Amino acid sequence: MATIARVELQMIDLVPKVKRVDAIQSFVSQETPMVTITDSDGAVGTGYSYTIGTGGPSVMALLEHTLAPALIGRDPDCIDGIWRDLLFLTHATSVGAITSLALAAIDTALWDLKCKKAELPLWKAAGGNRDRIPLYTTEGGWLHLETEALVSDAVEMQQRGFRGSKIKIGCEHISQDAARLGGVRAAVGDSYEIMTDANQGFTLSEAIRRARVLEEHGIGWFEEPLPADDVAAHKELAMRTSVPIAVGESMYSLSQFKDYLQAGAASIVQVDVARIGGITPWLKTAHLAEAFNIMVCPHFLMELHLPLVCAVPNAKWLEYIPQLDSVTTQPMRIEDGHGIPSNDPGLGIHWDHAAIAAQLLFSSTITKAT
Repeated sequence: MATIARVELQMIDLVPKVKRVDAIQSFVSQETPMVTITDSDGAVGTGYSYTIGTGGPSVMALLEHTLAPALIGRDPDCIDGIWRDLLFLTHATSVGAITSLALAAIDTALWDLKCKKAELPLWKAAGGNRDRIPLYTTEGGWLHLETEALVSDAVEMQQRGFRGSKIKIGCEHISQDAARLGGVRAAVGDSYEIMTDANQGFTLSEAIRRARVLEEHGIGWFEEPLPADDVAAHKELAMRTSVPIAVGESMYSLSQFKDYLQAGAASIVQVDVARIGGITPWLKTAHLAEAFNIMVCPHFLMELHLPLVCAVPNAKWLEYIPQLDSVTTQPMRIEDGHGIPSNDPGLGIHWDHAAIAAQLLFSSTITKAT
């Protein structure tokens, strides 16, 4: 039986190539923790997670001092058992972002390792439901952009075969959001999907008010309209509008999704593989949503989410926001507006190790258990 012999920890900062502004923040940094696990047979798996903004050093400290040493000597095939043991090891800081982001970097590395040893791509190993997924773009829909720029990007992406665009909302007055959405709808027609994202920026009364505008423009979903911990308010909003309510990027446990689904407070689950703590809990959340006949449309991390949405039966979309182009040797494959998962064993991400080494902010290697 092979055991985990070495854990390499790295962190880089993937600074966004375009300005990204939503209702509550501007993205100036994307600190990216990375974990590479080597077993006693010499097999290697690499995983990662991310922060929007700062916080990466806290994730790395938890990995270096607590989680990575606990991996040494473990059987890397026992992924679910390892995930549960590490969660309990950090129970004083769970559930929360720092712990989830650290667990995700480890868990995705273990899945990469397991798939490589099995000579299977992740999308097949985790379910194998489809070999492509429609894309919608967020990269041209940021809140600071004028209507003309939103329209230009949506039309360009429609011509490239994309099926939809997401527009950030939360302008000072409702009329401004209405004008932006109206301009895009007039340009792309009724068959092109338009999603909206408020990034938790509204009160319940304002979300109800703005939902009426979204209904007028045939909006595909109303994402994060309210603070993510307010299940009751989301339920009330869902009862007051025909626009599907999308939540999930700011949730960190399977139980939080369970509460939303049981309450009928969400129509679309946007579980994020990094913020939920890895592929292991992501798949559980996706299957939980399937039991409620709810779609899974994950947030961000398109390169990692691509094989996952192709693995499960209840995924409809993949969000297009390029992240890894500067540190990979092959871009994510896109054909006619669809993401095509790699058939190479593992996660299907081809890391450019020289590029990663050139921008390291942190590096540590663990070879002994604590």
